[in-house]
Amino acid sequence: MCKLPSPSTEGLIRLINMACAGPDRDLPGVVAMVVDKNGDQVFAHAAGQRGHGHDHLGVMQIDTLFWIASCTKLITGIACMQLVERGVLTLDDTEIVQRHCPELRHVRVLQPDGRLVEKQRDITLRMLLSHTAGFGYSFIDANLRDHNRPPGEAWEYGIGVDWAGFLLERVTGQTLHEYMQQHIFQPLRLIHISMVPNEANQAKMACMHQQDSNGQLYVRKEHPFQRSLAIGQNPNDSPSSFCFSGGAGCFSTAHDYCRILSTLLNSGTCPLTGTQLLSRETVDEMFRNQIPHLAPLNRKHMPAAKPELTTAATGGGGLTFLLSGGDTGRSIGTAQWTGLPNLRWWCDRENGLAGIFCAQILPFGDLKAFALAEEIERQVYAGLSEARRGRPC
Repeated sequence: MCKLPSPSTEGLIRLINMACAGPDRDLPGVVAMVVDKNGDQVFAHAAGQRGHGHDHLGVMQIDTLFWIASCTKLITGIACMQLVERGVLTLDDTEIVQRHCPELRHVRVLQPDGRLVEKQRDITLRMLLSHTAGFGYSFIDANLRDHNRPPGEAWEYGIGVDWAGFLLERVTGQTLHEYMQQHIFQPLRLIHISMVPNEANQAKMACMHQQDSNGQLYVRKEHPFQRSLAIGQNPNDSPSSFCFSGGAGCFSTAHDYCRILSTLLNSGTCPLTGTQLLSRETVDEMFRNQIPHLAPLNRKHMPAAKPELTTAATGGGGLTFLLSGGDTGRSIGTAQWTGLPNLRWWCDRENGLAGIFCAQILPFGDLKAFALAEEIERQVYAGLSEARRGRPC
């Protein structure tokens, strides 16, 4: 791939620095990284402070650790698809889900009028990974406080990937944390990403910020995943009985996450270590639209205060993520997803480009964070396009 021209790199650095600078800064601190399918960094920059008003913690660094929240879902999906390749799991066998997760066998559907009715379809791993099993997050859709969706009948973002993680644990006899370490993180030689970050990695962690009703930022006293951090600080505290969230439980640096993304760009084989996590065919399946029979997701997506700052899922839904193009330069089949503290990643296999934008701000949907992430992506594509016009790549 072409190298990002120096003017483009310098412009991106100025853009990010300005967003994180001064007393009226838009954001306390962020890290952005973009890689190609060779695993090479196209762009990487850190700016701002690890903690607003906590200057003693120092500035953001490229190796700053973040709670990546729902960006975890992609990794859980990779883990489950490894087991599909080995014949331990299948995407469409309802019996294996019911045998290992009997709690899902008799799940009934609560109707708006209060009646409980039998579900018409049994739940499959494909449904769990494609957000069509009927589970949802009540903090996203108020209707889900009253009733869920019948399995297979609607796309509803929720806890399905957590159940996929529980299924993995029960068929392997390992915790999700142990499985990911053995079969994904260690083979890729990743030393920061974890569900229970150790003390050394926690010392590099960004603070979790909260925005109050007046738009003022402050550092939260307790982390949303405090239990994971407590286990990581105490080697004698066994995580075996801990509930690991396949939907939200990982902590990572931008670097480690981008190595996973570059592995997907390279059709399942890490371009830097040569390790094959998945076959090309399996990666193709993950990036295939799983829900062509359902209502287009560009008409049904998570609500946004400013819809123009969200990327419509014009390509449908893959396994754990959405598929969408957009005016940034990405291709129509690009995978994308976000994390609760305003993280955002994309993986464009057609153009061989992927990246992640990392912030630690609650609540989700910060307009300034999303606008910056989108502008970074746009300028990277524009810079590479300019480089290609200047010389063949």
